[in-house]
Amino acid sequence: MEDDKYSGYRQLAIATIIPVILVVAPLIGYYAGKWVDGELGTGKLFMIIGLGLGFGAAGKEIYDLIRKSSRNPK
Repeated sequence: MEDDKYSGYRQLAIATIIPVILVVAPLIGYYAGKWVDGELGTGKLFMIIGLGLGFGAAGKEIYDLIRKSSRNPK
């Protein structure tokens, strides 16, 4: 009964954090890759790799978040 009381708040929190994860993780990968490219002079190679890793990390984090939230807390 008490779990039902907080399920709406939990769903709101998940719905709020997913867009943040989708934006922040790729941006971190992009800027980290851009910095490495600047240090090594490799064009845009590491920027593209960092962006891809950022999207992959965001997808994994969202998957884990949804999987944890759908579990029965008991």
